[in-house]
Amino acid sequence: MLKIFISIMHDDFEKIINIENLLCAWRVFRAGKTKKADIMVFERNLEDNLFALEFDLKREIYRHGKYKHFTVSDPKKRDIHKAEVRDRVVHQVLYDYLTPLVEDDFIEHSYSSRLGKGTHRALRSLKFFSEEINRRNFGHCYAVKCDARKYFDNIDHGVLLEILGKKIKNQRITRLLLEIINSFQVKPGKGVPLGNVTSQIFANIYLNELDQYVLKNLKVRYYIRYNDDFIILDSKRNRLCETAEMAVRFAEEKLRLEIPKGKTVFRKLKWGIDFCGSIVLPKAILIRQKTKHRMICNIAQAIKNYKNENIGESEFSQIINSYFGLLKYCDSFNLRNKIRNEYLYETIF
Repeated sequence: MLKIFISIMHDDFEKIINIENLLCAWRVFRAGKTKKADIMVFERNLEDNLFALEFDLKREIYRHGKYKHFTVSDPKKRDIHKAEVRDRVVHQVLYDYLTPLVEDDFIEHSYSSRLGKGTHRALRSLKFFSEEINRRNFGHCYAVKCDARKYFDNIDHGVLLEILGKKIKNQRITRLLLEIINSFQVKPGKGVPLGNVTSQIFANIYLNELDQYVLKNLKVRYYIRYNDDFIILDSKRNRLCETAEMAVRFAEEKLRLEIPKGKTVFRKLKWGIDFCGSIVLPKAILIRQKTKHRMICNIAQAIKNYKNENIGESEFSQIINSYFGLLKYCDSFNLRNKIRNEYLYETIF
């Protein structure tokens, strides 16, 4: 229903922020969050809250609230900034407006935060590309992987707004986007918060400039990006290094990102290419050793909690099934057998 309203006229501000779209955005946003305290409080007076939000948006007196900061470890420590519920409804509206507007501009092999993409597809594409290069060039396949330093913290507000301005001409929509973008900054004019759904689409829009440059200007055939990690593959080492250098220069000069040399890694396929938590080899995709170790530790802890009756059978099964679900996307026959025989056999029987 939300897409129907948006598709009528992309630049019609009134259509985007009317009560019907706000209600649809609310339904999308609240999915899976119904038991959270702030959601329940907002929902008690849902009609009044949404009409008040529509009033503020229409009269352009809406101002973004403060963020609540907390950290998570997944396993890397990350700073999350959580907006208030009314602000997250606005984020959802803008996300649902921007996504169909820019989706066709994205390249095929950009895999982060897009429907039907994700890490598993990124890995399969990397394996397909590397096998094709390897086969056609008598085993010669090289890769350069680059990673922007603190990407979300270093997205430049001015550059982002300039990129958005290429697609969005309506000044009222632009002002609302400006309010959202300027609601957070790590340092003056820099940064979007982990925690906003809009940050996901902003991040893709921002680095799509790099994607287009690499494919259209540098004429690179084998290129894959997941979030701020991107990989270029080639059969010629010198040509690959020159191409990667130009891509890095573009990211630093045009997008004002920092790509340290320490985060630029050159690999031969036979050494293994580390990407999206896995290692791509000539004939296999394996999970990282540290990921494997962490998985086994977590399974052992889940078994201990189950035996001590700290968790029930349903929760225990959910934990185990989630890990086996992860392992089915890589070559893990021996690891799955090890987990079954050394860890689960005694628990089950």
